[in-house]
Amino acid sequence: MLTALTIQNIVLIDRLAMTFGAGFSALTGETGAGKSILLDSLGLALGTRAETRLVRKGADQAQVTAVFDMLPSDHPAMALLREAMIPEDTTLILRRSLSPDGRSRAFINDQPVSAGLLRSLGETLVEIHGQFETQGLLDAGTHRGILDDYAGIDRPALRRLWDEWKDAEARLATEREAMDQARRDENYLRQSCEDLDALAPETGEEERLATLRDRLMRREQILAALHTGYEGLNEAENIVGTAGRALIRAGEDGAGILAALDRAGAELQEALAGIQSLSADLSECEESLETIDDRLFALRAQARKHDCAVEDLPAMREELAARLACIDQQDGRLAALETEAARLKAAYVTRCVQISTARQKAAARLDALVAEELPPLKLEKARFETSVEPLAEAEWGPAGADQVRFLVATNPGIAPGPLSKIASGGEMARFMLALKVVMAETGAARTLIFDEVDTGIGGATAAAVGDRLARLAAARQTLVVTHAPQVAARADHHYIVRKEGAADVTTTILPLTEADPRREEIARMLSGASITPESRAAAEKLLESSANVNRSENGVAKAI
Repeated sequence: MLTALTIQNIVLIDRLAMTFGAGFSALTGETGAGKSILLDSLGLALGTRAETRLVRKGADQAQVTAVFDMLPSDHPAMALLREAMIPEDTTLILRRSLSPDGRSRAFINDQPVSAGLLRSLGETLVEIHGQFETQGLLDAGTHRGILDDYAGIDRPALRRLWDEWKDAEARLATEREAMDQARRDENYLRQSCEDLDALAPETGEEERLATLRDRLMRREQILAALHTGYEGLNEAENIVGTAGRALIRAGEDGAGILAALDRAGAELQEALAGIQSLSADLSECEESLETIDDRLFALRAQARKHDCAVEDLPAMREELAARLACIDQQDGRLAALETEAARLKAAYVTRCVQISTARQKAAARLDALVAEELPPLKLEKARFETSVEPLAEAEWGPAGADQVRFLVATNPGIAPGPLSKIASGGEMARFMLALKVVMAETGAARTLIFDEVDTGIGGATAAAVGDRLARLAAARQTLVVTHAPQVAARADHHYIVRKEGAADVTTTILPLTEADPRREEIARMLSGASITPESRAAAEKLLESSANVNRSENGVAKAI
């Protein structure tokens, strides 16, 4: 529910702070006083298109802040907040600033956001209906959702069935494409597997062969060096042995030196053994430079063929084998995927049939209830019809297999057609009012705004409009911009819009909380600029009658 609205530097408004309560609020005032400015300001805070004409002349910046009571956790607005990672709070504050050059900034709970997110959030909070702006009724794309809300249809469950079916069909299509490609490549795959099986590449083989090739290229140099080293070490061993024998004759005085020489001799013998082993490996190597080069060439040729590294050839062999296995197993796998897709489609179709039946029943119930609301709204010759027609399979979607349209006929004998092509501006607003009264408990928006829904009517019809707005306000906060005293008299809260000043004109909006000022405004609405005792008396009677009706309705509500 909208609880507060602060407006700064918007057209004729310098600064204005308003608070709103639950129930039915009416805004009245003379033509041109600036009632539309309030709706433009609220629209700016709700994310509608920012127009530079809204910035007050001479101001550096216009700004509007709208405050809403925090909503239940399952409200669509809360999902948007969580998705945007905006912390939840006890209130929801939407703020929008606009510069004269057209730049605007948007905030939700003081977190900067895009105008798109602000608009998406605003659409879940407030519905604005007027002669030329009935958000849901003129857009046929919203009619199915409106009917589903009324029928209590679980659309998320249907969407899940749709998504599961389409995901299964996507997997089936991917598998078929892979199979078709595998069949086209079968000969290539088999030959490639045979070639790789014959080659039998090993992990790390290229590096090992390259190292061995390098050693073999330097083998003669290495053997000569090893031979020289061996001779030197052998001579050193002989010298160590001679020194040791000499020290033996020295007796105990040379015992420590003799032990060191023994250790040196053992180390020399180990080094000589290592040189002999390495020389034997090089001398007895079974692989030649030619065989190693041939092997490396074959490995690298296969790597180029498959556009991979030599190191990846074993994995490539497994991949090619898997693709071949895919061909061998394709019939069973495709059959399983086809069965699963068919099962999920059948589940979706079954649910669509159930939903279509529920829609047809809800449509008949809705049409009958709306028909009861039309005569008092001076639409006694009009007919409202909810059309539920099956869609071709190509047009099925996550919302089902039906096309839903709200159609109207304003005169007998005329075939029902789209509201925008059949009804006038005032008729559209009253059709919307009738529909909203019947569907008062449905829809996400907790605040409804009607802009001059009473245009072109008066007397009993205006009273009927007021009655229905009051009924609607029992379930939704309802704000109405009106010129009809019968409507204003039914409101729980009454605000007057005034234009003041001569050189520096400003618009103010004042709550009429006392009985006398409110009676004066109702009298002005009844008689025009010149208020007479008769108009005051009529206003008093109208307010008293409305108060009695409100008390009666409240009593019925309590009894219920």
